[in-house]
Amino acid sequence: MSKKAKEQAEPSTTETIDWVQAAADAAADKKAAELVILDLREIASFTEYFLICSGSNQRQVQAIADAVEERLRKEKKRPLHIEGHNAAEWILLDYGDFIVHVFSATSRKFYDLERLWRDAKRIDATAQQTPQA
Repeated sequence: MSKKAKEQAEPSTTETIDWVQAAADAAADKKAAELVILDLREIASFTEYFLICSGSNQRQVQAIADAVEERLRKEKKRPLHIEGHNAAEWILLDYGDFIVHVFSATSRKFYDLERLWRDAKRIDATAQQTPQA
């Protein structure tokens, strides 16, 4: 694949963070708790960003994941892989350049991805959700 073709096939970092923010907005619309975006570009090679959030019960965890998937589908972005939807303890939506993790509160504490990836830069997931004066 030529360099030009590769650049056209891969999204820009700006486009990727816009998708991550759209996912965060969709999760927030479903009252997701503790939204965190981790910038992994300097410390991982398999993805650029994690969006991590929590739901208070199985139905909310599933509703958050469904809302994220639906919102991004409208943006013409589809997940490469989804895991954990039926159990709804930890739903993972893999979009390649970013991964959305929707946890139950118990699973989030147990797996503690924020601690595991503590060297990642944190991005304010609510920055674009509040209107500016």
